[in-house]
Amino acid sequence: MRIVIAGGHGQIARRLSRLLSARGDEPVALVRNPDHTADVTADGAVPVVLDLERASAEQLAAHLVGADAVVFAAGAGPGSGAARKDSMDRGGAVLLADAALLAGVRRYVLVSSMGVDEVDGVQDEVFAAYLRAKAAAEDEVRRRPLDWTVLRPGGLTDDPGTGRVSLEPKVGRGSVPRDDVAAVLLSLLDEASSIGLVLELVSGDDVVDAAVQAAGRSEPGDGSI
Repeated sequence: MRIVIAGGHGQIARRLSRLLSARGDEPVALVRNPDHTADVTADGAVPVVLDLERASAEQLAAHLVGADAVVFAAGAGPGSGAARKDSMDRGGAVLLADAALLAGVRRYVLVSSMGVDEVDGVQDEVFAAYLRAKAAAEDEVRRRPLDWTVLRPGGLTDDPGTGRVSLEPKVGRGSVPRDDVAAVLLSLLDEASSIGLVLELVSGDDVVDAAVQAAGRSEPGDGSI
């Protein structure tokens, strides 16, 4: 499969690229900084330098033609303000959706965040802006005729992955290693029954592939049009 990953130099994206490359797929890493191309090439990905906050849907679509799926794993990152949370975490996700439609790519996996439906009461204004941007991205993507899946991980850690997770439409608060998030993304890309689902993810007891398959059986998808 040819999988285009927005935010290709991010920590989850790089892990996903390595998993895809290891099994013979072709990851394409969208990066803003040309200095990052060597890193993603080392991961086994094809680098494409493109700024999601400046590119048009048509410009992005040119790099998506022939892809089997797109993954939005980009974000404004730590230290960015509320404006960039909107322009990247929402705007970038929407741009990727529109470009995918132009390029004829139906499959779209969106990395969101737990807590997007619980913004009220969040005291940190920038974090609240981040959650609102992620919620808006989910809404925008879900309105488009795409075969979407939304993944909402809990708190991200750099602990080694365990390969065991809890993946449900609603789970309790918790954390999850980035290794396991990438493994779940890989499995979601393979599992058509996950289309149309919004799933929360934390560490748990279920083997990744089994958890993804069970999630698809437990609630029929509604995202395919």
